[in-house]
Amino acid sequence: MANRKTIGGVIHTYQKYDPVRFPSPAEPAPDLVSSAFEHMLMFGERRELTEEELARAVRLDPSQIANLGPSIDALRAMLEERKRKILEKYETRKVLKRARKAFANAAAAARPPCKHAERFQQAVLTEQLRDLERLWYTAEGDNSPFARQMMHLIERLGDKYQVDELAAKYAFTGRETMTVPQALEIKEELEKIDELLRQLEEAAETAQIGVIDMEMLSEFAEPGDVDQLSALQQQVQDYLREMAERQGLQQSGGSFRLTPQAYRVFQGKLLERLFSEIEASRTGRHQGDIVGEGSVELQSTKQFEFGDSVANMDVVSTFTNALLRHAGESAAAAANGDKQRVNLRLKSDDIEIHKTRNTPKCATCVVMDMSGSMRYDGQYINVKRMALALQGLLRSEYPGDYLSFIEMYSFAKMVEPGKVVNLMPKPVTISNPVVQLKADMSREDMSEQIVPPHFTNIQHSLSLARRLLATQDTPNRQIVLITDGLPTAHFEQETLYLLYPPDPRTESATLREGQLCKREGITINLFLLPSWSQTEDDVRFAYRLAESTTGRVFFTAGTDLDRYVVWDYLSRRREILG
Repeated sequence: MANRKTIGGVIHTYQKYDPVRFPSPAEPAPDLVSSAFEHMLMFGERRELTEEELARAVRLDPSQIANLGPSIDALRAMLEERKRKILEKYETRKVLKRARKAFANAAAAARPPCKHAERFQQAVLTEQLRDLERLWYTAEGDNSPFARQMMHLIERLGDKYQVDELAAKYAFTGRETMTVPQALEIKEELEKIDELLRQLEEAAETAQIGVIDMEMLSEFAEPGDVDQLSALQQQVQDYLREMAERQGLQQSGGSFRLTPQAYRVFQGKLLERLFSEIEASRTGRHQGDIVGEGSVELQSTKQFEFGDSVANMDVVSTFTNALLRHAGESAAAAANGDKQRVNLRLKSDDIEIHKTRNTPKCATCVVMDMSGSMRYDGQYINVKRMALALQGLLRSEYPGDYLSFIEMYSFAKMVEPGKVVNLMPKPVTISNPVVQLKADMSREDMSEQIVPPHFTNIQHSLSLARRLLATQDTPNRQIVLITDGLPTAHFEQETLYLLYPPDPRTESATLREGQLCKREGITINLFLLPSWSQTEDDVRFAYRLAESTTGRVFFTAGTDLDRYVVWDYLSRRREILG
């Protein structure tokens, strides 16, 4: 077989890399935070973010490693040449006959018990490996003659399977015959070459040389080439660790933890992506700090009046008025023969004040559906990404606004902003087509852990959101309700009802809670996500809830949820300001 000694010598010429100048200073740093957050959005706290998973986030410019170590193209050419020589050397017609004959001889030598003879003949005729394994379990002991015969037969059938796969997968054009063991070795070698070619192709496109299996490559490449690639691979890993630390990813025990700095970086990138799609003429969003305490300065000005704050004084206009008045007073004094110098003093008539308008405070409560159906198509990931984007917007542009998050499932629970990324859809614990359950939550022996968690309790979520918003001293209060369908759970006093298919009783309780929100001046904005199980009834319920509460309903794809929610929030603020 091919190894490092039998392959013809190939000399590669390349330039050595300089660790100090790797990677190119002109290239932007790889975005490790986004990949880390996407991982957390998908898996929550169930898995750790390892170095290998983080390394796949790196997208270096392939030109950065073009002259570092042996050429990837040269390694690919060497492997393809080795594969070509193997295919042009051997043929598979005779080894297929040998594999079939070996299996037939093993079957003929077997002596099954009379009660299993028919099953044995059928399994041999159909060449079903599973049926032969089941017959092996019927043998009396592992060391019985029939058990040993069946084990030998299973091995020969496995060899035949692999030889058949070899002949079907690769186009051999040679004339040299192979034995069955030799064919299995050649199959293993060709599969290794294919895997290395795939890894090298991926590395050439993305510069992710960390995906290359150096141990496997050492079986075919020159020792110097492998050493140089291994050194470069280590250099990339060191660079990744340094960039991860700079972007707020702390390494602990071989895994990475997200810090508040990483949250801010990721939210900034989310907002940058969202606002890059908005036309400036349509949004009215402006970069820059907001000046003043609870007010926004306008370009228009007015004359100072008693009680106005000088913090909003137009300095240029004020001093211009003072200079014009001073020039007039100096000219009048000169005309009267008074040569005494007139000092410049500001008077109340000189002062110009910018007109202002109040910056309204908005209070928003986001209800996030985490019921069992949200696991389909990764809808829960889109919901959490939206929550992080909205939180980043308020932190950077409207720090005075109130924002809270509620996790909605069979119950409703307030979630800290830092815990949103860890939310996961609830596991489905009941698969019955019809469910009618109730639980008295006032009983001491009843707890949330006993109740199936995967239902959708919009009524309880609206109730909790209403109580949270009632404490906010602003008339601009809204609930952003994100779900994919009808409610399937509700409370009546202390009794929780879980009803599936959706019951009119649950819908009535939900609409009553919506009316209470309307009575307190809270707007409900319902974002209805698409779902494989969504029906016309889901859409009608969304319309009924919006109409009865003077709210609004949005139909949007899950991948665009963050964009729609953020844009709608901005448009609502513009309406309030206007």
